[in-house]
Amino acid sequence: MPDSLINLRSRLNHLTYLAVLITFAVVIHTVEAALPLPMPVPGIRLGLANIITLLTLVLFGLRSGLLVSIIRSILSSIFVGGLFGFGFWLSLTAGIVSCLAMSMVIILQKKGLVSLVSVSVVGAAVHNLTQLIMASLIISNAALFTGYYPLLLILSVPTGVFTGLAAYYLEGVTRRMIRQGRGGIKQWK
Repeated sequence: MPDSLINLRSRLNHLTYLAVLITFAVVIHTVEAALPLPMPVPGIRLGLANIITLLTLVLFGLRSGLLVSIIRSILSSIFVGGLFGFGFWLSLTAGIVSCLAMSMVIILQKKGLVSLVSVSVVGAAVHNLTQLIMASLIISNAALFTGYYPLLLILSVPTGVFTGLAAYYLEGVTRRMIRQGRGGIKQWK
């Protein structure tokens, strides 16, 4: 088979995997937004869709992770009914910034210095921090930031641990499925 066909097939496989990951992320995000959770802080969620973002970062790299995060924010906001609303901007900016932060910590994870759970906890903490900064800027109230951040930082640990453990498990399963489907996995960046 000529190299150009192999390259095209590889790109199509990559796009197909990303489409499936985006679909999972959108469905998880939309379902989680519809469920009322008894949380101590108004508006807080578990961030289950971040499992898919973290999985994408680990399997396919930063560019793919950012793509999943951005498209998930846009599509989920359309389905939930808040495109370009307050929640959309919080979700989009926090998704991008936490994705960038996790990609930096993944460098340490690949060297064996931290676990995938640690990457996830950092992502959860950065996600919460970014959302609070954006909310404080949008409503021009710094007290919101100082009042909520300590509590959200504490809550980011158990949510980050759960997300990291789920991503760790799914990474192994997904790598096996991809290997069976096409004989190996490459890092696309």
